[in-house]
Amino acid sequence: MSKFYTFSATRNNGEPFPMENLKGKVVLIVNTASKCGFTKQYSELEALYKKYKDQGLEIIGFPCNQFAGQEPGSSEEIAEFCQINFGVTFPLMQKIDVNGDKADPIYEWLKSEKSGMLGFKAIKWNFEKFLVDKEGKVYQRYSSLKNPASISDDIEKLLKK
Repeated sequence: MSKFYTFSATRNNGEPFPMENLKGKVVLIVNTASKCGFTKQYSELEALYKKYKDQGLEIIGFPCNQFAGQEPGSSEEIAEFCQINFGVTFPLMQKIDVNGDKADPIYEWLKSEKSGMLGFKAIKWNFEKFLVDKEGKVYQRYSSLKNPASISDDIEKLLKK
């Protein structure tokens, strides 16, 4: 069993979100922020979710305030912002750290499984993305610059496996 399925997160409403419930699904994990130049990616993420969720895609947003303080709100404020401005229906978790001593264990694991450019492990900015296959293995890591719509081919490939 993949270590991915041993992790658990907490949804923005306080409910537990065990990754073991995602067995057999393709999962896109994104560190998000509401006041970032990449915030518009929420629209593309939601479009991907609507297009592929019935085929087995799950998208999980992890708000993070570590990059220029671009996610200052509470869980309730973040959820409301995402719903009102982008119609987000995919699960949002409680705010976490993705780097440093207090980095969430799931992000420590993701970074150890797939480093970024030139072997750089740390998350460089908001909206970095990790694509996890149906077996819980990290398939790919994408920078903030990579638009969610542009990874459709990778998602489709993993959904067909």
